[in-house]
Amino acid sequence: MSKSLVIVESPAKAKTIEKFLGRNYTVKASMGHLRDLPKSQFGIDVENEFTPKYINIRGKGDLIKSLRLAAKNATNVFLASDPDREGEAISWHLAHLLGLEETQACRIEFHEITKTAIQAAIKKPRNIDLARVDAQQARRLLDRLVGYKLSPLLWRKVRKGLSAGRVQSVAVRMICDREKEIMAFVPEEYWSIQVKLRDKAKGSLFDAQLMSVDGNKVQVSNQAEAERISEDLEKADYQVSEVKKRERRRNPAAPFITSSLQQEAARKLGFTSRRTMMVAQQLYEGLEMGKSGPVGLITYMRTDSVRTAESAIEEVRAYIAARFGNSHLPEKPNTYTNKKSQDAHEAIRPTQMDFTPEAVEKYLSKEQFKLYKLIWDRFVASQMVPALYDTVTVDIKAAQYGLRATGSQLKFSGFMHVYSESRDDSEKEKDVLLPEVVVGQALPLFKVLPKQHFTEPPPRYSEASLVKILEEKGIGRPSTYAPIVETIIARGYVIRSEKRFEPTELGFVVLDLLKEYFPDIVNIEFTAGLEARLDEIAEGRDSRLTLLKDFYGPFGISLAHAEEAIGHVELPVEESDVICEFCGRNLVVKRGKFGNFLACPGFPACRNTKPILKELDVACPKCAGTLVERKTKRGKVFYGCQKYPECDYMTWDMPMKENCPVCQSFMLKHNMKNGRFTTHCSNDACSTRQEAIAAEKQKNEKVTKTKAAKGKTADTVKSAKGKGTPKVKKAPSKRTKKTAKTDEETK
Repeated sequence: MSKSLVIVESPAKAKTIEKFLGRNYTVKASMGHLRDLPKSQFGIDVENEFTPKYINIRGKGDLIKSLRLAAKNATNVFLASDPDREGEAISWHLAHLLGLEETQACRIEFHEITKTAIQAAIKKPRNIDLARVDAQQARRLLDRLVGYKLSPLLWRKVRKGLSAGRVQSVAVRMICDREKEIMAFVPEEYWSIQVKLRDKAKGSLFDAQLMSVDGNKVQVSNQAEAERISEDLEKADYQVSEVKKRERRRNPAAPFITSSLQQEAARKLGFTSRRTMMVAQQLYEGLEMGKSGPVGLITYMRTDSVRTAESAIEEVRAYIAARFGNSHLPEKPNTYTNKKSQDAHEAIRPTQMDFTPEAVEKYLSKEQFKLYKLIWDRFVASQMVPALYDTVTVDIKAAQYGLRATGSQLKFSGFMHVYSESRDDSEKEKDVLLPEVVVGQALPLFKVLPKQHFTEPPPRYSEASLVKILEEKGIGRPSTYAPIVETIIARGYVIRSEKRFEPTELGFVVLDLLKEYFPDIVNIEFTAGLEARLDEIAEGRDSRLTLLKDFYGPFGISLAHAEEAIGHVELPVEESDVICEFCGRNLVVKRGKFGNFLACPGFPACRNTKPILKELDVACPKCAGTLVERKTKRGKVFYGCQKYPECDYMTWDMPMKENCPVCQSFMLKHNMKNGRFTTHCSNDACSTRQEAIAAEKQKNEKVTKTKAAKGKTADTVKSAKGKGTPKVKKAPSKRTKKTAKTDEETK
């Protein structure tokens, strides 16, 4: 009996879907793309309407043969690649390889891997959407035009191994522009003046901030002015001039889209964009859930829509009512919209409310569980009622000065009972209670507190903030953010420094070159405009050929001019004060796969290299040399003597400048798994260390005894049950042979 063939992209997805479709279907995986532009050639016939030259990807010949054979023997062929432009293009290539007609309704699409969604999709096959295929091909050809024409130019003029890209170059520009802002920033002094008041003679203290002088907003810019105002405030009488009370609502955030998931996972979990998307893919494609078999836990993770299916909203509302009560459930479902989205997709959400994080935790890795819980909590919170705050604002008059005290108290947690965005956590609203005061009431002064501040430069981009700005500016697509970040780091244009992106000299040099000769490539508005036109192609309102012609005409002219005008670009060399012990030259800073290192400029004649060591200003306890920070081959930080291998002192804990109060040896900082840390003396013979070791030993013994006691109790209970409780033999179930057979197959 011949079966219908369903082709998906990955084996994990194939395994999950096969369970839902039953015996009459065979599900196979294409392993992503099977055809692409050749790596060894340009692959685009520019003179012949930018015709692409697609070839079968090397190494996939046997897979293509097996798919062709399966398609030949199948009654129907369904192409079920991912529901986006890339997936549409994969289906288009598959149709070509399998000899399917363009008019054949062979494409099925689903946004979650559940039985309902899969079976519904099988019933509604459609033609391949050629407009979406055109949009994907336009993007692919644009990237090839830039990458294969501009990158070789950089190789010849600057250095081998460099690359330029339509989106990556704009990302580098943003990082470099921010660095220039930081370098050009001049801190400005300013002062804040806060007073501590009481509502009565011996009442509780509360804070009020200086806001105005003679009714005008106050700006205190120097110490002399701050001292003069402070003196006036010391002498002034304080009186309540106005009291405002109100209720403030704070609404939940929308369910995740790809970019917001990447940002929140970076902030809350410390995940890179690549890691987030990899784990999300696993959750989407399906994981083994014990007796339930493989289950897709979340909807499709590449989306820019905040829309949620009505059936999913009904499910989550029922869950909220059952779990938290009707007080946490709004009368009508919360609805969300975003400015621009490919609304065919849903937001990222759990596929079934039965699979709570607690229920599935034992089946997931730590990474999978953390990300799933983040998605779950955000989705549940999105359909809950707002949080309510009682706020009080008290305006206070003191001579010619106006001050303000503000209080806020969380009255009802609402959605915050489940989830709160991390950017809000950094400015977490603490309950600030103010005493009950009335207009005209005198307030005794306790203290005036002037404080000096300096303005700060804008921060460097973190992965979360870079993704956010790329999305806001319309640069690239959420699915491309992870490879963009990886590429600009791999090329040496930027480095990660304390989880933020810092441009290198190479990054500045390449950017300046592109700005001079290819201004459009690094122009934010131009790149965003191309993205908008790709959207129009997908919607059938623009054509691939028109876009490519409009782009390549000016680009080709710029390319020819740059080839003639640019000579060889000398990269700046950062020279160190470390002397090469073999040839006497000063070692220079080089960048390698694992970061910066020192190398001899006499290469290849002299191949001397040294690691760049961070000195700690702490003396080695063995030889009085300087302790330095080092890294293992896997990147784990440890601390050792600079005179290694002559001195072998090392420790995993960070040496500190502070000394032990007992023996005056330096202290060590030990980082714990929960983000906290402890400090202890570096001298093992110190009495404080001996006491700590003894306390730890006593604690471990106590834990061991407790576990042993629990085990003994469990064994006693088990023994008692075994002696006193007779085993009851269950009656055989009345099942037909057919039922038994079905159960066996399920098993």
